Amino acid sequence: MLHLADEVFAMHDDPTQLQVDDVVLDRLHRLHPATRGEIMDGDGPVAWILLIPTTTTLMRSFLAGHLTEQELYDRTPEGAVYDAIYLCSALVLKEHRRNGSAKRLAKESIQRIREDHPIQALFGWPFTLEGDALAKVIADEAGLPLWTRPR
Repeated sequence: MLHLADEVFAMHDDPTQLQVDDVVLDRLHRLHPATRGEIMDGDGPVAWILLIPTTTTLMRSFLAGHLTEQELYDRTPEGAVYDAIYLCSALVLKEHRRNGSAKRLAKESIQRIREDHPIQALFGWPFTLEGDALAKVIADEAGLPLWTRPR
């Protein structure tokens, strides 16, 4: 899964992107336990999503290009009331694609976050046409507006 993440996002070559490691995952869990979702099989994860609950103020700064993805994560305060969710990443192994797993994981995580926070918007930074389409479906089915940052 990490190989796929680097192949799609090339995050190790771009320090402005969130550099996901165990420290980042622990902090995301503190922001909200539903920030990460995954589907496992006997060999490990086959689908994985990562969300960042944050504020609309930070969302607007990110969308305007004033914050990098890493800065969005760094500046999101722990213990705050979140009203926006950043659709950070969705990865599905090739042989498990097109079965709705990423959409299902994202919708479940968004619902759990909404139980604790007054989420009013979703936003993303799609890297692929599939990612853009997925974000639109997730937002539509969640009944939330979607904002995207141009690539």
